Formats: sequence, structure tokens, C-alpha cells
Amino acid sequence: MSNDAATTATPPAVDGPPQEPAAHGIGASLPQADARAKTEGTFPYASDLWAEGLLWAAILRSPHAHARIVSVDTSAALEMPGVRAVVTHQDIPGDAAYGKRIADRPVFASDVVRHHGEAIAAVAADHPDTARLAAAAIAVEYEVLDPVTDPEQAFAAEPLHPDGNLIRHIPLRYGDPEAVGEVIVEGLYRIGRQDPAPIGAEAALAVPRPDGGVELYAASTDPHGDRDLAAACLGLERDRVKVVVTGVPGATGDREDPGFQLPLGLLALKTGCPVKLTATREESFLGHAHRHPTLLRYRHHADTEGRLVKVEAQLLLDAGAYADSSSESLAAAVAFACGPYVVPHAFVEGWAVRTNNPPSGHVRGEGAMQVCAAYEAQMDKLAAKLGLEPHEVRLRNVLATGDILPTGQTVTCPAPVAELLRAVRDYPLPPLPKDTPEDGWLLPGGLEGAGEPGAVRRGVGYALGMVHMLGAEGADEVSTATVKVHDGVATVICAAVETGQGFATLARQIVQETLGIEDVRVAPVDTDQPPAGPAAHGRHTWVSGGAVERAAKMVRTQLLQPLAHKFGMSTELLQIADGKITSYDGVLSTTVTEAMDGKELWATAQCRPHPTEPLDESGQGDAFVGLAFCAVRAVVDVDIEIGSVRVVEMAVAQDVGRVLNPAQLTARIEAGVTQGVGAALTENLRTARGLLRRPDLTGYALPTSLDAPDIHIVKLVEERDVVAPFGAKPASAVPVVTSPAAIASAVRAATGRPVNRLPIRPQAAVATPHP
Repeated sequence: MSNDAATTATPPAVDGPPQEPAAHGIGASLPQADARAKTEGTFPYASDLWAEGLLWAAILRSPHAHARIVSVDTSAALEMPGVRAVVTHQDIPGDAAYGKRIADRPVFASDVVRHHGEAIAAVAADHPDTARLAAAAIAVEYEVLDPVTDPEQAFAAEPLHPDGNLIRHIPLRYGDPEAVGEVIVEGLYRIGRQDPAPIGAEAALAVPRPDGGVELYAASTDPHGDRDLAAACLGLERDRVKVVVTGVPGATGDREDPGFQLPLGLLALKTGCPVKLTATREESFLGHAHRHPTLLRYRHHADTEGRLVKVEAQLLLDAGAYADSSSESLAAAVAFACGPYVVPHAFVEGWAVRTNNPPSGHVRGEGAMQVCAAYEAQMDKLAAKLGLEPHEVRLRNVLATGDILPTGQTVTCPAPVAELLRAVRDYPLPPLPKDTPEDGWLLPGGLEGAGEPGAVRRGVGYALGMVHMLGAEGADEVSTATVKVHDGVATVICAAVETGQGFATLARQIVQETLGIEDVRVAPVDTDQPPAGPAAHGRHTWVSGGAVERAAKMVRTQLLQPLAHKFGMSTELLQIADGKITSYDGVLSTTVTEAMDGKELWATAQCRPHPTEPLDESGQGDAFVGLAFCAVRAVVDVDIEIGSVRVVEMAVAQDVGRVLNPAQLTARIEAGVTQGVGAALTENLRTARGLLRRPDLTGYALPTSLDAPDIHIVKLVEERDVVAPFGAKPASAVPVVTSPAAIASAVRAATGRPVNRLPIRPQAAVATPHP
């Protein structure tokens, strides 16, 4: 969620958002409607679904990263008691492949397997164990091929896909290529494969319809997009496929892969029975998309005062086997390769390539997070070479409103980057730990760790990050919402999916604020409603919240016009607050319920932001609707003998536009910082020749509550973006982008080591003790 205040930003009290001004409406800390059910364990998720005559599905997945399929024999599976159907690529009546912009990913592999875990066939049976045994009984003969797992080798390797290995190349050219700075620093950086690691693994239920269509019940974050893909795959008209959104246990992109839903639709149509699939954690890791592993080469030029002259960069994104959202991720990486800094000359080459590694796709801050880690490392190197404080070299170069990005786009939105950096710089540092046994748990590694207090060094690091809001490069960002009022109850109908970002709560607050009605309900989401688009880049706060606001204002006009006409005044002279309608002069005073007089009022509205354009052949163009910024100061303790790292504190200052719900905003920022801690220190989905190693939550180390540092939100700059509804900006992605870079900066300060890889490995944090 995002945020509210004045135009020049009055900062909140240190360590917290502003005090809530009201019990409901915009600016109040209204709790989420489903919070109680989720905490009590009664909230219905997709894995809880049930239907009469239910069958269970299982998917056979490839054990190889790259192989030619010689034959597939399903006879043994079909002969097993309780097995009702087996489907392969031969059973697909419509499009055999799907994808976000490029339909390059097969529902079932037919001739070639391109990544570990790719789906080969699916089974429906009377019992889940029977389904799994039947899937294992399918005999597949493979001719194992050498996998291409190094993205640098993908350029010269044989094509892994009919579309070739290169998904997209963006050459950004800005300024004078001959420009040279007096001080030059270079670096090579690698970013690992972070997994979204959803709380609950993917699950879905497909139910056949009497008209030959199918209903899909799933934790979808883009129901209309999933409906269109399913209809194309199943060879059905769109109106014969319905997607119903079930409880989504949080999503950061991992819910956007329909690969779990399409086999279910096939099985439901073939058997004529409801079919359910609940993925195991291993299947979840194998199936959904991950953050793009990225290789980055940088050269920064600056003058002797530390002001940037030119940035040169090469960015290589490993897309895995299929395109997914790699084109969009690459555009963000290239556009933000220089960071929130003024750079007169920039030359960036960006590539996204196919390999036989697991698929990559949309994860919070995609593209922006990888380049942030690299350009902030370069700023640290530049500061060290010039003998400047790390924060000082950043302050001399920060972006501001009116500056121009290397894409040629002018920054028209608020960009208080310097203010954010000064806020975290000036926040008091935490006290140093005492060298006593009682405080041993404060050491890196904890009480049972092998470290010694004398080997612990403290480091302080800084990072500035930026993300774009909504889609980019000409994406049509539109949402539709309907607001209905009857018998004192307002209902919001909008296909914006609540993924934990707080949209359902925001919609209630908007209607409460606009219509003065306390009882506001948000209808469940399905594809019978007009589309609202996917849940990403804070778009539902902007476009869906904007649509709700417009619809509510239209209802407000319908409510006030008869009263205004009766008393001979305009509707602008009437106000609604706390369920009462009053006029400016006090002549009119009535309740909303009395004014409704039993009528039902409703209105439907759309919100569509101003258009953008694709980047051209030189990486130029107004590709983004708006930008959001963040500054983070990290304090870490490092045991320089064993390389263990403890994040002591994260101080965050963020450009939020307007605080819409203080409690939710705080939670979103804290969650984003914690996800960034995981990316910095522990989260790396490792592979060996393309095969996932230990795809479970023991092999993939997520940060726990014991790993989360003290997070202090030291400033929220509330300078409203005039083109955004409410003036708000998205809040959760930019701390994810910025936090890993700040932690790496702090480890560099503690150890003197370059730290050029994320997550930070212990050997990278080992240093020679100071004398």
C-alpha cells in the first residue's frame, strides 16, 4: 500500500508512520477484513477447496534439464485401479503453448525438455496417492542432452528453442560516447536466483460446466489473463471459461504461472469430474518463476569531486527456458542501470537469454533489484577511491524532479532522493554490543555460533533505489470498478485481486471516505466482472483504487443532486462525513440513510493512467508512468574469521506520495526490507547443471523472525504525485530493491572486501583482523 499528507512532506515521527486521523476512511489504520480469519486458520485457501465427485491430479515432471523425448508410454498408468485419465500434449485441443507476451512455453513438453521439472503429462485419479503413483508409472524414454546453463554461452550455443536463445537486446545510448572521467572504477557482479517462496504452495480446482466449458478456482493474481490463456489452450470461447479467485496466501509474482491450472482444465473436461491439484513444495519450486540470475559489468567515470560523468554497463539476465516476463525485467534493468543519480552520459547493453536453467519471471522489483546491487557497489568504490564518505558521494549525484533519466524521460513525479538519504544518514546509530557472555546471542551466528567477540566488526552501509509504477513500455493499464449502495451497505465490485497488498482494505476506505458509509463490502473476484489486470507494480493502488474512487464519486453525485436541487445549491456545497450530509451554511443536515430513502444507487467507472511508449533502438522513450524512491542505511556485525553476518538495524526513508493506511504501509515496508535481507544473505535457489538442488524449505534458506533486524522507518516523504489517484505511490517493491545493496555496502565497510555477489557467501565476508 502507499501514503498521505502535504505537498512538501511533513515527516512522520521517527520509527513510525503518522498518527491515524480517523477511525475509518483514507489515512486510517483500518485492519484487513480477512486478518482475523487468516490468523485463526479459518480463511479458505485454494488447497481447502472441495467438490462432489472430486478427482485428484498429479503431474509428471522431467528429471532432466535438457533432453529429447523419444517416447511416452501411459499404458501402465491407465491400467492402475482408480486412474480416470492421463493427458499429454496430444490431448490439447487448442494452443499447445502459452506465455505472457510470447507464447513459447508448452503446456506439456512434446519433443524436447528444456528445464528440470518441465511438465510431461498429468493424471487424474480417485485418490491423491494413486494419482502420484500413476504419474510415476508413466514410462518416458529420454535422450539426455548437454544443458546450456551459463547465460554467456547461450549466445554461441545451438538454439534451445525455435525462437532462438536471445529473447531481447536493449542497447541504451545517451550522451557522448567519447566522454571520459578523471576517476574510473570498474566491477563485475553476480546476483543469485531468489524464489518468491509463497506461504502456501500452488493449488487449484477445475470443475466442468454443463455447456462444455470449465470453471477454474485458483489463487490467481490475474484472473482475466489466466482465463484467456486457458480458453486458448482448451479450444474454448472465453465466455465458456470462468476463473474464480480463491484465497491468495500472499503473492510476489509466484501466482502468475497458469501452468498448474491448464492441466486441470484438460483433465476436468476429459473426465467430466471436478479435478484438484495441490502442489508439493518441491513442485512449487520446480514450476513457478524465480528472480532472474544476473551478471553485471560496470565502469563508472567521475570527476575529482565525485560527480558522475559517464556510466558504462553490460547486463545479462538468465531467463531460464522460456521468455515469461524477461522482456519487461530487462527494460527495467537497463532503464535503471545508473540508479537515482544524474548521469550526463550512459551506455548500457542489456540482454535476456534462454538457458536450460529454471524459468525466471516477475518477482518484486525485477530488474531494478539486480542493478541496484551493482551500481551501489560502484558508488562505494568511487567513494573509497576519492576518499569521500559513501553518503557524500551519493549526495553529490542524486536525482531530483526535473532531471532526465538515461532513457531520455524527464522525471516529472516527486523525487526527494536527497531528502531520503539525509534522513537515514542523520538517524542515530545503534549502540555497539557489549563484549559480555550475556550478549552472546547478539553475535553473528547466535549463542551456539562458533564466532568470538574479538573477531566481530561493525559496518554501516547506504543504498538508494528506485522502481517504476504500473506497467511500462506502452502497457495499457486500465481497471474497472462498480460501487453499489443499498440499505446502508456499500458493495465494491472490482476484479483486482487481494494478494496481501491491501487493496480490499483500500477499497473500503475509499468508499467510507467518499460516501460516509461505514459498512463497505468487497465482492469476491471472478472473470464475470470487467478486467482489472494483474496485481503487480502497485497497480491496484493506482488504477483499481482510482476506478473505485471515480465510481464512488459518481454515486456521491447521484446521492447529493436531489438534495442540492431541493435547496437550490450545487453539490459542491454539500459534504459527507460520519454518515451525515451537511451544507456549508448548516441549513441542510440529514443522514446518508435518510437521503437514500430506500433507493439503490450504483455507478461503474474506469481508471487509465497516461500512456507510455516502448524503448526505441537506442533505449530512449517515455516508458514509465511514475517512479518511487527509497534510501536505506544498514548496520551489520560481521565475524571476519568465519564470515557470518548479522543485520543489526535497517533505517528506511521512503518516497510514498500519501499515506493511505499507516499500519498497512508500515507492514509493507517491513516485509519488503525482510525480503531484501533474504536476497542479501541466504536466498539462492542453487542448481547443478540445470538441476535444482534441494528444492524445499530446508535447502532454500528463508529469513525467519530471528533473522529479521530492527527496522526503523525514519521518514516517509509525502509529496503527492499529482497524476496518481490520491497522490500515492507503491510501497513494497522499492525496499526489496534497495535493502540488499545496503547490506552489501555495510559488509564492505566492515570487512574491506569487495562483496560483488548476492547472496553474500561467508568466504566473501572473511577478512584479515585489524591489528
